[in-house]
Amino acid sequence: MAGASEADRAPACAPRDDAAGWTADETADEAWSDAAPDNFPATAPSPSAPRVDDTPDGGRGAQIARMGWDELRRSIADCRACGLCAERRQAVPGVGDERADWLFIGEGPGAEEDARGEPFVGQAGKLLDAMLAAIDLERGADVYIANAVKCRPPGNRTPEAGEMAACAPYLQRQIELLQPKLIVLLGRAAVQAVLGVDSSLASLRGKPLAYAAGGREIPVVVTYHPAYLLRTLPDKAKTWEDLCRARALMRELKAGAAPAP
Repeated sequence: MAGASEADRAPACAPRDDAAGWTADETADEAWSDAAPDNFPATAPSPSAPRVDDTPDGGRGAQIARMGWDELRRSIADCRACGLCAERRQAVPGVGDERADWLFIGEGPGAEEDARGEPFVGQAGKLLDAMLAAIDLERGADVYIANAVKCRPPGNRTPEAGEMAACAPYLQRQIELLQPKLIVLLGRAAVQAVLGVDSSLASLRGKPLAYAAGGREIPVVVTYHPAYLLRTLPDKAKTWEDLCRARALMRELKAGAAPAP
């Protein structure tokens, strides 16, 4: 990579000694370091990559598209656009650095998130924090975290298509305001909400994907949701590969180099 520093030429993700935070079952941590690839190639977006165009639903979508951060948070807190508002304690807009280069998008708030008003604060949140730490990131520092839907689905079920559609203008506006360098999608519902495709994660992992916002194409990396990883330890290794790819791509984006094909 032209002009890269010595640090940038290092392996994208080396095995970590702090992998224990990835799972409550510390005996399963060998999968973490065993999966760590050296010099993992970044995956660049292509012109044919699936993306979501702005499709605001009439006046509501157009109004949301003009909001700043403060007004957007207030609008999310007061939203009654779908039935999820009926049982929520509070909406969960998102959390983090509003000028972040990294945007992580999950599916929807759970019970603890509904109580505290912040995404990823339960066991899945602890795992996400460990995932961030493994690639030298931390919540709130160059990282913003949001969900496809802003209110808790009953019983922590997967958000339905209509619920994601109701929240879509909010998520689109968050991305437009943030203008991140890279988006990481956590789970299939996040993929459906952002990329607008109903494909398996296995078919999308490692593919060149992008989201169009603010006149530019933002690279997208797809991986598994932390809650899924708590139940399905073997896929932790695949997620580690995805994080390696994301970090390699971010290094190239920050260096101003053309991402590797």
